[in-house]
Amino acid sequence: MPSISENLLYLPLERKSFVYITIIYNNISMYLTKEAKEELFAKHGKGKNDTGSAEGQIALFTQRINHLTEHLKQNRKDFNTERSLVKLVGKRRALLDYLTKTDVLRYRAIVKELGLRK
Repeated sequence: MPSISENLLYLPLERKSFVYITIIYNNISMYLTKEAKEELFAKHGKGKNDTGSAEGQIALFTQRINHLTEHLKQNRKDFNTERSLVKLVGKRRALLDYLTKTDVLRYRAIVKELGLRK
């Protein structure tokens, strides 16, 4: 039985043979931990537990977009990540459009804080 830190994948090669691949999860570090998210929401939202505000979501999307952009600079042919990046940019754009329609001052504040416009 595998321990907590590893998982076994069974890949059928031929009719009766299998290849066992061990994946170890300990060496994979998350780029956005729970504490980092709480800090992000506390800074841009109304509090650390305010995950639903438009400002908090925009800040989170911006953080993820920046991370994926750096990843794509090193891995140019990672088209799945590129698609995810385009979807995230669209979600952020939709939230920014929503803020523009509802409260222009909040929109200007979040754009200035995150440095989205030049």
